[in-house]
Formats: sequence, structure tokens, C-alpha cells
Amino acid sequence: MNMIPEARNLIILHLMENNFLNEERFAKTYVRGKFRIKKWGRRRLTLELRKKGISKVNVNLALKEIEESVYIEVFKDLSEKKAKSLRESNRNKKKKKLHDYLIYRGWEPHLVYDRVNELIK
Repeated sequence: MNMIPEARNLIILHLMENNFLNEERFAKTYVRGKFRIKKWGRRRLTLELRKKGISKVNVNLALKEIEESVYIEVFKDLSEKKAKSLRESNRNKKKKKLHDYLIYRGWEPHLVYDRVNELIK
């Protein structure tokens, strides 16, 4: 927008006052969407929101939108699906690929470690 700074600030202030620009609402919607569609874990969601400049308070509020039981269920389904799709004959390489995939998706290391050892024996 090629506007003078005063006009830009006035517009942004108006949008915030009328709840069109709302950091908390954005964070909650972002977390719900990325978790549901892309199956991202809490670590990745936190990282991406922090990259966007969202405050720590709003990040924590947004992460509370995900129920723990649903979170674990999605993690288990995702890890099973990925483990079945891996066509690696070497057990250690298969474990590493599954581990790297889940870590990249933002799932907590303790969950990943336990699940990888459970799925690939």
C-alpha cells in the first residue's frame, strides 16, 4: 500500500478496534488448520507461529485448542501410515526415516522415540 504512514496506522488501528485484525484469533485458527490438515505437532506449530511474530501468550492459548486425546490419536495414525509406506529393508534406516519424518512434522522427541521403537522392531 503506497500510503502515507499516518493513513496506514489509522487503517490498522480501525481494523484492530473492530476485531478484523486479531492475533489470538489468527493463532487459534492457524493451529487448528495446520494440525487438522497437515498433521503438524506442537513443536512445529509453535515454531511457525513464533516466526510470524505471534506472542508467546497467544501461542500457548492456541495450542490449548488441541485436545490431548485427539493429539495422540492423530500422532499414532500418522506414524502408522508413514511406517507402512516406508520401503526400507534395513531396520535401522527405516527407524531413522520414520524418526526424521515425525520430528520434521514437529512431534515431541519422547513421543517419536517411543512410537518408532514400538512400530519397528
